[in-house]
Amino acid sequence: MKFTCLSKGGGFNFPSCHILHICGFRILFDAPLDLSALTIFSPVPVGPDGLSGEEALCCRDLVHAEPCYKTVKNLHLWDASFIDVVLISSPMGMLGLPFLTRMKGFSAKIYVTEATARLGELMMKDLVSVHMEFRQFYGDEESAFPQRMKWEELDQLPSRLKEIALGKDGEELGAWMTLYSAADLKDCVQKVRTLKYGEETCYNGTLVIKAVSSGLEIGACNWAINSPKGDIAFISNSIFLSGHSMDFDYHALEGNDLILYSDFSFVHTMDDLDSEFNSASGTDSLRSLASADGILEERGKLAFVCSCAVDAVKTGGSVLIPIDRLGVVLQLLEEISASLDSSNLKVPIYFISSVSEELLAFTNVIPEWLCRERQEKLFSGKALFGHVELMKEKKLHVFPAVYSTESLMNWQEPCIVFCPDWSLRLGPVVHLLRRWCGDQNSLLVLENGIDTELALLPFKPIAMKVLQCSFLSGINLRKVQPLLEILQPKVVLFPEDLKQVSSGESMPFSVLHYSENETLLISSLKSSEVELPMELATQFHFKKLKQEHISVARLKGELLVGNGKYQLISGSKQADQKCRPVLCWGSPDIETLLAALSQRGIKGTVGGGTMDSKFENVSVVHVHEPNRACIEIRVTTSVVTAADEDLASQISDAICSVLAST
Repeated sequence: MKFTCLSKGGGFNFPSCHILHICGFRILFDAPLDLSALTIFSPVPVGPDGLSGEEALCCRDLVHAEPCYKTVKNLHLWDASFIDVVLISSPMGMLGLPFLTRMKGFSAKIYVTEATARLGELMMKDLVSVHMEFRQFYGDEESAFPQRMKWEELDQLPSRLKEIALGKDGEELGAWMTLYSAADLKDCVQKVRTLKYGEETCYNGTLVIKAVSSGLEIGACNWAINSPKGDIAFISNSIFLSGHSMDFDYHALEGNDLILYSDFSFVHTMDDLDSEFNSASGTDSLRSLASADGILEERGKLAFVCSCAVDAVKTGGSVLIPIDRLGVVLQLLEEISASLDSSNLKVPIYFISSVSEELLAFTNVIPEWLCRERQEKLFSGKALFGHVELMKEKKLHVFPAVYSTESLMNWQEPCIVFCPDWSLRLGPVVHLLRRWCGDQNSLLVLENGIDTELALLPFKPIAMKVLQCSFLSGINLRKVQPLLEILQPKVVLFPEDLKQVSSGESMPFSVLHYSENETLLISSLKSSEVELPMELATQFHFKKLKQEHISVARLKGELLVGNGKYQLISGSKQADQKCRPVLCWGSPDIETLLAALSQRGIKGTVGGGTMDSKFENVSVVHVHEPNRACIEIRVTTSVVTAADEDLASQISDAICSVLAST
C-alpha cells in the first residue's frame, strides 16, 4: 500500500488532496482549487495606480488579465488515466473536478454524496458565470492562456506575488489552468456516481466504499474503504456537532485497520494545544467528544457578527458578507433577521448570486442531510431554515446579479448583502466593494485564512470596517486522541505538521507521519482471509508442520474476488489422497539426513560445499554404499543423481522423511 499527500490544502476553502494506492488501484481524495491564488489578479474595475515596489504592493503590480485557476500543485504531475477512483469529501473539494474529467484518458469512477454533488455543481455554475462576466472586460484574444500568465511575465512579478503564482521553487506554473466551460461542467456532473450516507458501493469487486457524515457542511463526508488488504477510514475536516448539517458519524469508522487523518484545520493553533492533547482519556474522552462546546462557541461567533452588522446599519452603513460556507450563511440569515427585528430596524437583506434561487430552494428539501434539530422542524410543520419565511415576508430578496432588473428596481441602502467570496476578485463582491470601500460606516465580514492586505489591495484606500471571523473547520486537537481511542485503529497516518502532538508513548496504535509530495509505504495491515463453502472445507486432510505450529492441507478450487473479499469456489472433484504425489518443502538438515540414510543401510559422507553460477550455496552428500550416488542440497531444491533407480527411490524417501510434506 502506498500513500502520497499531494497537498495539505489551506482550510475550508482549499481542502487537502491525496492519492492512495491499494490492491492495484489508485484512489484520489478530492480535487479542489486554490482560490486564494486568485488574489494575484486585478479585478475589474481596477483601483488607482500607484508606485510599484517590493515592500509596498500597489494595484499596478497585480496581473491585469483574464484569471487562470490554480489546481493542486502536484496533481498535474500524475497521469490522469492512471487514476481509478475519485472520492469527493465536500463541495469545495469538487471545484477542480472538471479539470480532470476533461483530460484525455481519464476514466476513473467518481463517488460523491448526493447533497455534495448538487451543491458542488451549483458552486461551479456560479464560478463559470462570474468568470464569463469578467471576460466581457477583456475579450477572447488570449482566452486560451493569457499572455501575462507566461513564465517571462510572471518572473517579473514582485516576490510576494511571484511565490503565489510559481511556488517557492518556481515549480507550480503547470498547476494553472484556464477555467472549464459550461459543457465541461455538464460532462463532469454526468460522470459522477452519487451516494447516500451509509450506502455501500463496490468497485471492481475488490473495494467496498462508503460515505459517512463529517459534520463540516451539508453533504460533506468521510470515507470508509474495505479491501482484502485492510480496512481504511479517511478522516477529512470534521465537526462533532453542527448547527445545520448532520453530526460527525465517527462510530461508523470504528474498527478499521488504518486511519488516514487529513484534518489540517488546527495546524496553525497547534502551539496552544500541545500541552492539552493527551489530557483526556477514558470516560472523560467520550464525554468530551459529545459535548456541545464547539456549537456554543460557533453560535457565539454568529451572534457577534450579527451585533456588528446591526451597529453598522444603525449608523447608516451597509454590510457586505462574502462567505462560501453555506451552513454559516443560512444561520446568519436567521440570526441577523432576528437581531434586526429586536432592534426595530427595517433593513433589506439581499442574497446575490447567479445560483442563489436554486441554492436556497435546494436547502429546504434535504432533511436527511441535516442535524436532528433541523429535522425536528420538519416534523413540526416548520421550514428547515428561516430564509423561507424571510422571503415570504419580503425581508430577504434574492437576485442573480447586482445589475439585474430586479435588483435595480428594489435596491435600498443601507442594506445587508450576502454573496460568494471568490477571493474578492469575481462576482458581486467586486462591484459592492468598489461602492462602499470609502464608507467608514459600512462593514465587510471576511473569514480568517485570507490574506486581507492582498485581497483588499485593488480597493485601497479603504475606509470601511473589516471584521475577520474564524468558524469551525475541523476537529479540535484536544479531541483527536479520545476519538482515536474510540475508533481503535491499528495504524494512523498523521500529517508531519501534527508530529508534536501525535508521537506520545500513550498512543495505543502505531503512528506514521507523512509530508507533501512524499510517498509513504505501508506494510500489509492484515493477512488475507478466504471464505470457503462448507462442502469444500469438510474435504480437507490436514497435516501439522514440524517446524511451525500450523497445519496445512491441499485443496482445489477457483479463487474469486468479490465485494472486497476472497472466495474459494469448489472446483472439480478432489484427487484421491493416495494417488497424489508427495509435496515436500524446506531444506533438509545434513546430520538428520545422514541418520535417515543410515537407517536404510545407505552410507554417505559430506563433501565440500560449492557455489553455483547463480551464487547459491550447495551442500553435497556423497553416497558410497550400497552403490554410488550424489545428493546436492540447495536452499529450495535437493537433486539426487544415481544409476540405481531403487537406490534413488530410497534416498528420496529419506529426504522426504526429514522434510515437512503433504
